[in-house]
Amino acid sequence: MPSLSEAFREYPLHLNHNKLLDFNSLQELPDSYAWIQIDQEDHTITNPNFPSNSCHGDENVPIINLNDPNAPKLIGNACKTWGVFQVVNHGIPMSLFRDIQQTGQALFSCSTHQKLKAARTPDGVSGYGRARISSFFPKLMWSECFTIVESPLEHFIQLWPHDDVVVQYEEAMKKLAQKLMWMVLTSLGISKEELKWAGPKGEFKWACSALHLNSYPSCPDPDRAMGLAPHTDSTLLTILYQNDVSGLQVLREGVGWVAVPPLPGGLVINMGDLFHILSNGSYPSVLHRVLVNRTRQRFSVAYLYGPPSNVHIRPHPKLIGPNRPALYRPVTWNEYLGTKAKYFNKALSSVQLCAT
Repeated sequence: MPSLSEAFREYPLHLNHNKLLDFNSLQELPDSYAWIQIDQEDHTITNPNFPSNSCHGDENVPIINLNDPNAPKLIGNACKTWGVFQVVNHGIPMSLFRDIQQTGQALFSCSTHQKLKAARTPDGVSGYGRARISSFFPKLMWSECFTIVESPLEHFIQLWPHDDVVVQYEEAMKKLAQKLMWMVLTSLGISKEELKWAGPKGEFKWACSALHLNSYPSCPDPDRAMGLAPHTDSTLLTILYQNDVSGLQVLREGVGWVAVPPLPGGLVINMGDLFHILSNGSYPSVLHRVLVNRTRQRFSVAYLYGPPSNVHIRPHPKLIGPNRPALYRPVTWNEYLGTKAKYFNKALSSVQLCAT
């Protein structure tokens, strides 16, 4: 079976990780990180690549108790109307979140020289560096990340030999992702017998995944900086753990940017482009971004979950009919990752067959 990493080799990204700053040593925001510029008369000029910072506080992302018998129905409604929700009572102990946060923060506290020993290659996805989406923007993002694909040991051990926490975390996320997948599919009326690539027992044995550890250091001028620019995920779904520092926002149609505040013991679940395709547009992928904080470091771990890399994802037959044709062509995750690396947020429209 093809490796997930192979998808990026056709579209190498030369992000020059060697120029990553020691964020904690800076007292002012460098111009290369300033997404909003101030002119000589002190009038604010908004960079066209920087969406408005305004956020709507009267809208709340749904919070769903996975022990609720109506959870699949609630999840379905959240997917249809938001594309994102938070879950509680998911069965993962708080101690594991504390352990992965301690491990990640210890890793990011290493010197830049040490971290660059595990720098991501231009044609790779695993390792340390900037967010891959950086190449699509003229300004840099106030963040750093460490990506683990396929084997936690390959790059991670170069920086941090205590990889057992990462292995435990990935295993816990995989089990939760399987559970969530079936809850979402159930809400669409799709059974285990109707999704062949999930396997005979519906266990998604050959599903692919990646783990992103993200650090957003405290920033001397957060109102002019961007932690992570607006984007959708290429996944089926993404499971996000965030520490107690806010910053994540999602774009809700007709409303604007809505904050997703940290919830003790909670996890953020957002739908990705591949589930958007599988649902024939019923469960849209959600545009999201991260802002930064003046005094506190934000830390998060994103578990990116997708199908086997060579399985074609297409609108499910149960969601197609005379009045609802297939809106997207079949595509593998490997192929779509290459498309995403080339077209970024226009990737989904590039595989669209007809207008919604």
